[in-house]
Amino acid sequence: MSMIQTGRLELSSQQPVETKSGNTSTFTQVDYPTPFPAGSTVIVQTTVQTFNGSDTPGIRLADVNETGFLIRINELYSTGNNGVQSDGTHTTETVGWTAYTV
Repeated sequence: MSMIQTGRLELSSQQPVETKSGNTSTFTQVDYPTPFPAGSTVIVQTTVQTFNGSDTPGIRLADVNETGFLIRINELYSTGNNGVQSDGTHTTETVGWTAYTV
């Protein structure tokens, strides 16, 4: 039997782009209203629901489990041919999330 939970939060970033794998010190903890059953495989999907900043926001997730997940917003980072790079900071956006078991 699958289980679905939803929510939304206001996220912003005043931190530089995180480029070191595994460093979640600037992430925000989100706890589900009701934990999923122990041993569940949980999938989390997110959507930025506002357009408050002119640059494209990126969403990073980490540590998705039965009780919650970590989330971070920052502007997209590119080292493409034109050398465009973001400083990582981004204004407040509303982010919706859906978590469900498979």
